[in-house]
Amino acid sequence: MLVFTDNLIDHDSLRKELLSHCDMLVNVAITNQDAVQWLMNNSKHISNVICFQSSPSLVNKLGGTFVQYTGEQDMFGKLASIGKPSGVKESAEVMKTISNAWERHNSDDIRFCLLVVVNAYIRPVSMLQNLRAKGLSTLSCMIKNCGPQILNCLFDPNCRKALQCLNSCSPTDQVCNYRCIASYESPYLEAFSLCVLQKNNCLDLNAEIPSKPNVMPLTMFREQKLSHEIAEDLFVGWLDSMEWSWRVAAGQNPAYDQFPCQYQLFYRGKAKGSFWYEPVFQVKTLEGKLVWRRRRYRVRRASTPGTFYFSVLDNGVISKEFWTIVDVAEDFSWGLFHYHGAAQAAGLSYTGAVLVTPDGSYPDVEDPRLASALEKCAIKKWELYTVDNCSCMGAPLGTPEGSKLHHQISPGKGTSILQRR
Repeated sequence: MLVFTDNLIDHDSLRKELLSHCDMLVNVAITNQDAVQWLMNNSKHISNVICFQSSPSLVNKLGGTFVQYTGEQDMFGKLASIGKPSGVKESAEVMKTISNAWERHNSDDIRFCLLVVVNAYIRPVSMLQNLRAKGLSTLSCMIKNCGPQILNCLFDPNCRKALQCLNSCSPTDQVCNYRCIASYESPYLEAFSLCVLQKNNCLDLNAEIPSKPNVMPLTMFREQKLSHEIAEDLFVGWLDSMEWSWRVAAGQNPAYDQFPCQYQLFYRGKAKGSFWYEPVFQVKTLEGKLVWRRRRYRVRRASTPGTFYFSVLDNGVISKEFWTIVDVAEDFSWGLFHYHGAAQAAGLSYTGAVLVTPDGSYPDVEDPRLASALEKCAIKKWELYTVDNCSCMGAPLGTPEGSKLHHQISPGKGTSILQRR
């Protein structure tokens, strides 16, 4: 794959040589007329051409067929049925998906959609294996092992809506999938997912926790070497002087970090060595209702202080995550937490990061320490989505009786941070 800009006409002979071996060409912001004409003359043999924010003279092409992008559609809406597209209609659907991904300005989405093109038109991509249909074996597994759970789900209005919604999503579109789940979650949906996915893996899915980027944790805090106890205290954050540990100001992952009014509750449990994380967040359902959701993660220390293993049963599917405390300001005015995760039984792998503050307001983006923390995560500022923290009354907060908070450090009385509901 080659990515060209308006400077492409420099080193003309070298560019022509590269183009002669190209399977896929991506044009970004090509508007210079000389560059446009050069590309039109020298890319006729390339079967796959994608154009973003470029001259209308440059036309998209997939599998050797010219494709027009003519409108909006839901992200990844048709990808579940795409194997090897054979006609103009299928190619147009792929093109719409890619265009919508670009408009989202998220590098993970753009990368995924370009890999869809590679998978569909050039060669199979292993990470997209979950896009492929599983056939009758899936139905047989579900009927044999999960008959009661299926019937209960189909007879429950919310669970039935969830299945219909999920059926419209690509298996690997986490934004679409999780919005369906969060909109229509119910005990019947949890039982269905627990049986079909988690216990019996009827869809024959698999996923591993990503290993990249390799994000290193904070090593010192307030001139002390970071220990497991101090790292846990950083997570506990403001939970003592406030009703929450942190509030999310911005996040990177479009599926999990974008919900309005996100509260984080970190606390030590009654049992020796136990540590828990409970996020509370607001969801605007697909039917337009505003509802609160809450999850409960078990947290275990990893080998290096500042790194942790998280696990949660979320609507019947177990997610396992690896979290890193990237940095926390000395006055607890902001923190940056990074995570890798996978829901193995659902075939989903993901990464993300949350920028947290005491009241959910955005910290100083020009702070060099914050810029350095983002760089450690390979995150650009434009990849962070600002969380809507405007109307957050009525959040179901609180921790279990007997919970313990700070062990060694806390924000301290000297910091002037205002509590905001």
